[in-house]
Amino acid sequence: MKRKLRVELLLTFLGLGSALLMFSLAGTSPAGAQAPDGLSNPLFLPVIMGGQSAPSSQSSYVVIGWNDLGMHCYDRDYSTLTVLPPYNNLFSQVIKRGDPPQVITTGVKVAYSFPDNTYSAGKTNFWDYASKIFGANLSLNIGLTGKGLAGDMDSATNHFVAEGVPVTEFSDSAPTTPDYFQMARIVAKDLSGKVLAQTDVVAPVSSEMRCDVCHDEPSPTNFRMNILQKHDEEESTHLAAQANAGNPVLCAGCHADPALGMTGNPNLPSLSAAMHGKHAGETNDCYACHPGPNTQCLRDVMSTELGMTCTDCHVGGMLMLSDENRTPWVDEPRCADCHDAKHAENPGKLFKQSTGHGGLYCEACHNSTHAILTSREAKDNLQSIALQGYAGTISKCTVCHLTTPSSGGPHK
Repeated sequence: MKRKLRVELLLTFLGLGSALLMFSLAGTSPAGAQAPDGLSNPLFLPVIMGGQSAPSSQSSYVVIGWNDLGMHCYDRDYSTLTVLPPYNNLFSQVIKRGDPPQVITTGVKVAYSFPDNTYSAGKTNFWDYASKIFGANLSLNIGLTGKGLAGDMDSATNHFVAEGVPVTEFSDSAPTTPDYFQMARIVAKDLSGKVLAQTDVVAPVSSEMRCDVCHDEPSPTNFRMNILQKHDEEESTHLAAQANAGNPVLCAGCHADPALGMTGNPNLPSLSAAMHGKHAGETNDCYACHPGPNTQCLRDVMSTELGMTCTDCHVGGMLMLSDENRTPWVDEPRCADCHDAKHAENPGKLFKQSTGHGGLYCEACHNSTHAILTSREAKDNLQSIALQGYAGTISKCTVCHLTTPSSGGPHK
């Protein structure tokens, strides 16, 4: 048997939807793990099911999960300079199948976990600096909102959410190899603890913000300090001295960042405007900063089948994003910019906030921005394959309905 083996099989089982079976002989063994058959490295067989059984007359409930963004970025090293903390968001809706089906939030609870990503401390040094940067005294593996790598999702008006999950791109079974599309398991239970339905969804995450490609001087090994020194030189600040004194710099402390809910200094441009404006003359390659040449977070059907790129939606590119009158994370591209009113967002809402057919979120059926189904990444497609038997937008009526309706439907 070869020493290094990694096989990923997408299997479809009769009545069991799909599964992603992964096994590896490479990587570090957990403490106390025993190697089978005398091997020095144990054989791990984490089986990630692609969701609940395909809906049938015996399936009374369906849970659909998604992530709000196509990629969540964070800094792996927080000792000097910080842009974003580890902060991922999971959403889900539970549907009681019927004619008509119902989205429910009462009489049910929903939990999340990462079967192959149960800890983050040590994969990033965030917890060594969280108190100084964010004023938060956190236990290891607990994020800024109090969420860990497993726990209960919070019930909202028409969905469940776990906000601020501090997951990294490093799986337990391969803690030094980035996997930017981590798998989260979402399980819906009744109040007695009986499992009603479950699904597996991607939690996209990357620390691949490649500042080091350009900011490699004067220190080839500390691009973060190089950035602070350059900022001091051009803006007459004293950020390098602050970091050298043991107080890491948080960009959003001065430059407003709605992603963190931080208002910054009103006399300065937002972080988005400052970053895009400063680098507009340096590059037009979005992947130079937004993760990244390896991550390549744009993976949706519009990019794979229509050849669309970032600026097909983010029209105007760097200069548009540097407009100080723009509110980052609010003034975003809209489906209605290209599609008709039947396929548009709710008034005053972004795509990720909009709901449609039967009260389902648009992202529940279409998946998140930058990962609209069918995705380039096989993991993104697992949930739809499990629910309806094929990849793509969840469009099969009997996923939620007991029988196919004779009329109506999404976008009608």
